[in-house]
Amino acid sequence: MRIKYFVFGASAVVAALFFGGAYWSLDRIFDNVVRANAARASEATTRITFASMYQLMSQGWRRSQADAFLHAIAAAGKENGLTVQIYRSQVVVDLYDEIEQPPFDADLTTVVASGKPLRRDTADFSRHIYPLVAEAKCLRCHRNAEVGAVLGAVEVRQEYASLLADARRDLYLAFALLVPLAALLAGAAVWWVGRRIEGSLEGLQADFDQVNAVGDLRRIAMAEHDFGFVELNRVFAGLGRLLEKLRAIAVDKDILMFEIGLLEKFVITSDVVRDWREYVGRLLVDINSVLPAHTLFSIFKIDDEMFDLEVFWLGPVTERTRIMMEQHIRKELAALPSFGDIGVCNIHHHLSGTQGEPIELSEDEVALRVKSFFVDKPKIGGIVGIGVHAGVLDDETRYLVMDSVLSTLLNVVGSVKAIYKYTRDLEYYATRDPLTDLFNQRVFWELSSYEIGRAQRHGYSFGLLLIDLDNFKLVNDNYGHTVGDTYLQRLARQIQGALRDGDILARYGGDEFVVLLPEAEADAVVMVAERVRQAIESLDVVTPLDAHVRGTASIGLAVFPDHADNAKDLLLFADNMMYRAKAAGKGQVTVPTQDDIVSVFRDITQKSVMVLEAIEAKRVVPFFQPILDIAERKIVAYEVLSRIELDGQVIRADEFVEIAEKIGVIHRLDMLVIEQALTILSAQGHQGEIFINLSPRALVFNEFARDLRRLVTKSGILPQNIVFEITERDTVKNLSLLERFLNDLKSDGFKLAIDDFGSGFSSFHYLRRFPIDYLKIEGHFIANMLNSEKDRTFVTSIRSLARDMGITVVAEYVESAEVLEELVGLEVQRAQGYYIGRPARNLLPVDWQPAE
Repeated sequence: MRIKYFVFGASAVVAALFFGGAYWSLDRIFDNVVRANAARASEATTRITFASMYQLMSQGWRRSQADAFLHAIAAAGKENGLTVQIYRSQVVVDLYDEIEQPPFDADLTTVVASGKPLRRDTADFSRHIYPLVAEAKCLRCHRNAEVGAVLGAVEVRQEYASLLADARRDLYLAFALLVPLAALLAGAAVWWVGRRIEGSLEGLQADFDQVNAVGDLRRIAMAEHDFGFVELNRVFAGLGRLLEKLRAIAVDKDILMFEIGLLEKFVITSDVVRDWREYVGRLLVDINSVLPAHTLFSIFKIDDEMFDLEVFWLGPVTERTRIMMEQHIRKELAALPSFGDIGVCNIHHHLSGTQGEPIELSEDEVALRVKSFFVDKPKIGGIVGIGVHAGVLDDETRYLVMDSVLSTLLNVVGSVKAIYKYTRDLEYYATRDPLTDLFNQRVFWELSSYEIGRAQRHGYSFGLLLIDLDNFKLVNDNYGHTVGDTYLQRLARQIQGALRDGDILARYGGDEFVVLLPEAEADAVVMVAERVRQAIESLDVVTPLDAHVRGTASIGLAVFPDHADNAKDLLLFADNMMYRAKAAGKGQVTVPTQDDIVSVFRDITQKSVMVLEAIEAKRVVPFFQPILDIAERKIVAYEVLSRIELDGQVIRADEFVEIAEKIGVIHRLDMLVIEQALTILSAQGHQGEIFINLSPRALVFNEFARDLRRLVTKSGILPQNIVFEITERDTVKNLSLLERFLNDLKSDGFKLAIDDFGSGFSSFHYLRRFPIDYLKIEGHFIANMLNSEKDRTFVTSIRSLARDMGITVVAEYVESAEVLEELVGLEVQRAQGYYIGRPARNLLPVDWQPAE
């Protein structure tokens, strides 16, 4: 609706209401005035007539004279609706006979009887009745009356209808003349106001029609206009102030779409982590789609005096510009009170593209166009600052948007760098022993399998050495774990120096080392083993207190294919030879004879028979090791461990599980332990979780999953309280089968855990493919983390990875109060180990106390 139509319509409505109200009010006023005047006229006529009648009667007029007088009064008031009537009472009638008069009504009867005047007002007339009361002088003519007797009554009646009709007619004629004139004047006023407003707004509307972006608001000028009305001038001034505010707070659609698009790319994927520098380079290209930016840089704090500066250029850059940019960033960082002298700064330049002319900037351009964002304390990944060298920003909003982008980019780039470092460390430690930098147990098994395949293809033999230090526990007990770790690190280098080129050394665990000797006959294996033994004996480590630490090692050896045709049996054979070396006095190499070969495999056969008999006789019993909730210091779960009872002795799982797997009865062993464990835990009312180890080799049996569900249902324990642990003792050749099996367990409500996480690279494959709830960190990292920064870094990395994936961490090998307190600082949720509680037949109280 146009404003002039609105004003005209509003004026018409107001005018109609005004005139209507005025007409109604005046009509009411005229009506009241007419009635009041008529009532006063009637009353005055009544008094005059009454007085006249007394006068006539006092003078003794004849009747004809009185009648003529009354007729004259009545005739005079007829034109004005006034009627005068004289009434005789019975006293006068008795003396002078009746006259022609209307019959008495109730009002007349009342007045004659009471002798008091009466006034009656109705909607149509006003009526006055005055009694004619006899006085002393009246008794001369009215001899039959007494003083105070009512001789008659005077009635005056005033009609309103004609008077009101005349008044309304005159009022209507007046309004009929006034309304057109008022309408004409209102229309002229509306037209004048509309033209004033429309004329002032036409130019402003033309400016508004040209606004397509926030920058166009700057071209709109609010000219000074006088609308002739204070209120309209105030509205127009308010519109000008609103326009100024819009200029200050409005966000350009292109900038907003750029920010949204950029935020959508802040999604950290494996590709981003792997190629994070390329990812930042692509972000620089995206920034240039909205504003020109030559470079993007990020600064990482490595330690107290070392920084990494990563500079990403949009294209080629001159050496002079590079140096100026480096100097400016150093100056910016040095100005921060929390950093001061930045010390060593490793600078890395990267190009997003190689095409185009080299970027050449002056010193002023570098200093003025760098938009940077620094923090007082390093954020995630050690990042302390980020910046962009952009073109001059033409409004405050773009500065705010760039600040938002930089602050978000600071966290994203820091997170990517941190995850990149964590992933790199995890990948490294997944294959390496953090203390000695040697290959770990997992890699040893993979290389052993590879070496067997290669030896079979090419028809040669290779050797295996198992090295176990003698009495190494005394070194830790007497000199401390720090000296023990130093000794192991020196030992690793000593053994490596005694090996041939191409020989593979790995730390199997603790103070055990294994060596693969490719393409070696028995004599060569013996020679290398002896050289290693001598190298170990010659090692001399001096402690900080100038004590000399020396040691020996017992070495067992095995040759493929002379002693075994698979990796497991080969290591088992070397292990037996190593124990024979210890039994023979330690510090020596046991060279196997033919009798040794027969004896070793006889022992293996006897152990196989022992396992079969234990399963048949149900001598496989569960032991329970508690798991502590570190924050609440309560026992919340137990891990079920397999044991065999034989002649009053308890045999641990590591002495028979591999044999059970080899002879194909591991599924029966697992089922027997699970059944007994669930029965015991259910009977004792355990309400927490139960961790149960599953051998991957048991999964090939079709009835295993069915029997597993049957046992759980029979026990009455809820599936969500049972956590199945998968281990990495063996490589799972059919990962799809394992994935399907574990997903089925998960869908039934069971939980899943990875045991000994970090002992092998396939841990990450498991973590990526399977719905894991718990990570149990490999115990050697936990045990050594107080003395080894690498071990602690590994634990920290696993904790960060698990937290990001919503997985609970369980630390194994917690054997001291100091380790437990360190886990509190690292925010590890649960702990398991001898300090928490040793494996036992019985359950501990929920409220935990440290083990003795």
